[in-house]
Amino acid sequence: MSKVTRTRFAPSPTGFLHVGGVRTALFAWLVAKQANGKFLLRIEDTDKAREVKGSEQHIIDSLKWLGINPDEEVYKQSDRLELYEKKAYELVGSGRAYADNRTPAELDEIRNDAVAKKRPILFREYRPDNPPAWKKGMPLRFKSEPKDYAWTDAVMGQLNTGPEVVDDFILMKSDGFPTYNFAHIVDDDDMEITHVIRSQEFLASVPKYLNLYEALGVQVPIFATLPYVMGDDGHKKLSKRDGAKDVLEYRTDGYLPDALVNFLATLGWNDGTEQEIFTTAELIAKFDLSRVQKSGAKFDPRRLEWMNGAHLRKLSLDELYKRAEDFWPKEAEKADETYKRRVLGLVQERLKYLAELPELTKFFFVDLPADPNLISNHKQLKKLSTSELKKLLEQSRDALKDSDFSQRDLSDKLNGLLEKTGQKPAVLFSLIRIATTQAPASPELSATLAVLGRDRSLYRIDAMLSEVK
Repeated sequence: MSKVTRTRFAPSPTGFLHVGGVRTALFAWLVAKQANGKFLLRIEDTDKAREVKGSEQHIIDSLKWLGINPDEEVYKQSDRLELYEKKAYELVGSGRAYADNRTPAELDEIRNDAVAKKRPILFREYRPDNPPAWKKGMPLRFKSEPKDYAWTDAVMGQLNTGPEVVDDFILMKSDGFPTYNFAHIVDDDDMEITHVIRSQEFLASVPKYLNLYEALGVQVPIFATLPYVMGDDGHKKLSKRDGAKDVLEYRTDGYLPDALVNFLATLGWNDGTEQEIFTTAELIAKFDLSRVQKSGAKFDPRRLEWMNGAHLRKLSLDELYKRAEDFWPKEAEKADETYKRRVLGLVQERLKYLAELPELTKFFFVDLPADPNLISNHKQLKKLSTSELKKLLEQSRDALKDSDFSQRDLSDKLNGLLEKTGQKPAVLFSLIRIATTQAPASPELSATLAVLGRDRSLYRIDAMLSEVK
């Protein structure tokens, strides 16, 4: 086994990559980076019937976007068939594998017999007496030697099983491709993988794998079994079938890759402190498999939004402007860069993801129709009569028309309006905000008005005045 830490992510190209798979890749990458080791990507494309066109490139693109880059070429199991065939013949030669040319109907008879006898299906109890000599194109089955096993998992701790869970299983299929159970062990040994980090669905098969490691005469790597990522109800494993999003959808929605990495790293792991926002460099420095929790981690999309917002707020305005390039509303196409930067600086504190930008900023670029329903639906404004509303709008217009529309002067004018009208900010400022933005919420009012400018702000107040009847 290599003294250099070598980890791998080994997905099958059977669909898009979602957060559960990416978290596994991330943890393996963090272990390798922390130890100045190597992280490998291996595409396990031996199940051709389930392969989905475009999946392999999607996996590569997803990891690249997140910065989880492999340190060597991308390996494909379909390019390594000679190696599996060689290892298969070695097992046949050592008496640890046999050709299994039984028909599907005969295999069903075995299963039915086990069910009738009310015992587990163990193919080792139904080995053929005189199997034919194996050659490529015939199914090859491992000949197990059942025994007790005890091993240490870097996450789950001390584990053990009895011989009853060790069984004969298929190594090579009739199509000439190896099964996962065989190929991943051959590959991990050939690639000198030191840590096998994977999801808990493989945990029950570890005793069978240990038996095969012994038969092949190869060293067992460190196992680290990751509990499932659970749905946001905390009761069911997050899956594609239940709405888990394609990882690249987060890119489309304007999530930052560093924020998603931060979120995924803290799904079931913490550094023992209250810290939640981490840079990637901090994660590499602090990550430790021993602090991965043994129970499932709940995927909370609201926490992801909060975390992404925190990362957005840490960006400089220059960097945020670059990231926001493809997210502006179409009405912003003709706006100059200086104006867009002022708008972006205003909404940066409120952004949770960049795809919100059109909703939060459209009113800065186009005069929306005055909608008096926004007033009548407001909890406090709806209590005012039409004449009271008109008077407040007129007083606001008159006060603001004398402003130089600097933010400081606007703040003074607005505070003076509060004294003059005797109204609360929740009433007066809400009315002005609705009139000038056609939105129930916006950034700080004086800053918003300063960016909108004098002419546009007064025009919109007049437009609302004409609609309040």
